[in-house]
Amino acid sequence: MTTLKNDRYIRALLKQPVDATPVWMMRQAGRYLPEYKAVRKEAGDFMAVCTNPELACEVTLQPLRRFKLDAAILFSDILTIPDAMGLGLYFEAGEGPKFKHPIKSLADVKKLPNPDPEIELKYVMDAVRTIRKNLKGSVPLIGFSGSPWTLATYMIEGGSSKAFTKIKKMAFAEPQTLHLLLDKVADSVITYLNAQIAAGAQSVMIFDTWGGVLSPRDYKLFSLQYMEKIVAGLTREYEGNKVPVTLFTKNGGMWLESIAATGCDALGLDWTIDIADAKARVGDKVALQGNMDPSVLYASKERIEQEVQDILAGFGAGEGHVFNLGHGIHLDVPPENAGYFVDAVHKYSKQYHK
Repeated sequence: MTTLKNDRYIRALLKQPVDATPVWMMRQAGRYLPEYKAVRKEAGDFMAVCTNPELACEVTLQPLRRFKLDAAILFSDILTIPDAMGLGLYFEAGEGPKFKHPIKSLADVKKLPNPDPEIELKYVMDAVRTIRKNLKGSVPLIGFSGSPWTLATYMIEGGSSKAFTKIKKMAFAEPQTLHLLLDKVADSVITYLNAQIAAGAQSVMIFDTWGGVLSPRDYKLFSLQYMEKIVAGLTREYEGNKVPVTLFTKNGGMWLESIAATGCDALGLDWTIDIADAKARVGDKVALQGNMDPSVLYASKERIEQEVQDILAGFGAGEGHVFNLGHGIHLDVPPENAGYFVDAVHKYSKQYHK
């Protein structure tokens, strides 16, 4: 068994007692930190950092040097799997990720491979191994993947989208093609996350960034059932330690009960739902992660501390809360404000864990 110097995060996900509410931030490693910008500038671009295990390790550790965070998260991208499937990922300045060979037909789906994590995605596994070695048991390492639906949106749209017309056209005009794609991607995610766990990830998270663009019926049909398949296929204990699984659907507040029924350990909440309501609905089944609006980090120290206190009070006494933002930290947030946030969680949460 692996002994962690700080195991608050793992214990909270498993709804075990902690001395203070653990906290980490989505996108904590990266774009808002000047030291990250320096590494990225020297490397050349974002993917040059992702595909270099030593650089990925360095930027993963950077926020831990600044802030008393309770977890590290692998520095990578959700689109590594589609890239490894041969879709040709690239980034255009100001436009985000794009694919040279988007999915357009059933034939395109049928020829997609299931990438070998230790071959096509070895740089990710090497990064996990390098980060675990350098963390030296200080805090746990989170691995992650995009959800099949979210990955499929990029694979079919060819990049980011506002209306998601291409994937929704496939969903309603050729549903069998989309289901085959989602099933293939789900299989690849299972293989990928289990490889991350074997390489050293101590918890994993699935980001369903675009699940909230679906209707309730179609969310369950095209997103949730494939995340449930992944949860069922994951390694949940490794080398004597439980490996908790967190599911996060942005704008998924109306489906918390259904997400909690997948067998996951925790639900990520965005800021559009009150955490007290979420706890009342599913808190006896799963832990909750969240859920401060990232834009609060533009405010004064006093305003940030008040927001932290309000969310802590909303969750109240008891175990099973991992404090986080409701989505990724914005790139122009002053780093010191992130520090106020982290310190406030630890300072004001102790009263709820007596």
